[in-house]
Amino acid sequence: MRLRSLLFVPGDRPERFDKALASGADAVILDLEDSVAPANKPRAHEAVHEFALRHAGENALLIRINPLASPEFDDDLAALNGLHPFAIMLPKAEGAASVLKLAGLLASEIPILPIATETPAAIFEIGSYREVAASLCGLTWGAEDLSAAMGAATARRTDGRYTPPYELARSLTLFAAHAAAIPAIDTVYPDFRDLNGLRAYVGRARRDGFSGMMAIHPSQVETINHAFTPDASEIAWAKKVAAAFAARPEAGVIQLEGRMLDMPHLKLALRLLNAAGR
Repeated sequence: MRLRSLLFVPGDRPERFDKALASGADAVILDLEDSVAPANKPRAHEAVHEFALRHAGENALLIRINPLASPEFDDDLAALNGLHPFAIMLPKAEGAASVLKLAGLLASEIPILPIATETPAAIFEIGSYREVAASLCGLTWGAEDLSAAMGAATARRTDGRYTPPYELARSLTLFAAHAAAIPAIDTVYPDFRDLNGLRAYVGRARRDGFSGMMAIHPSQVETINHAFTPDASEIAWAKKVAAAFAARPEAGVIQLEGRMLDMPHLKLALRLLNAAGR
């Protein structure tokens, strides 16, 4: 399935769950971690379990648990009992070892979506995700926990762009996802009222090779979905390229409408057609 937009909703706000499903997001992330205060964790466990059980198999529901080493992890694991969500989001993941540990503790085979860059140690493990690619539904990243762990004043420049250390984390996540042949999911754009800024951010994400993005508010979903959906002109170009190479399967290079095209162009065309469901 497509994972263009993944919308977070706090696990202790069940009145928002149905609204999140109706937002048009490709997937909804029921959050048990950062958006839930410690005192509200039990309520979140109950609400998420009941909702995920009621909607089993109907929707692309992900559940973000607390980190493996956190005191809340065992309670999260208990709350997952009997559930079969689309995937489990794992924060503060540190490479393949974290994925293998979580997979070994789950009662059934459920895909995992690691957040790959939230600790300094995690940066040195990003390349290992291809070893466990069969257990993953994608790879994503975040800068806030990482910058806090490093004592950085901020992860962003005054214009909103990331500073070099966090651009590096973003780039490594992108490379690791493609090395593992899994979707690369960009991190959230925190100012949900700034739709112009979001359009610029998500346009850059698609340009760079991400295939989806997380959202923190339903108002962001339409912009994200639009950015990651090929338009009519892109689809028309991709069809022409695919047809031209199909007509000459022995050719490594072809000429089309005055341009010389080779295998990278064919790969891009096929990726566009796949994203468009063609």
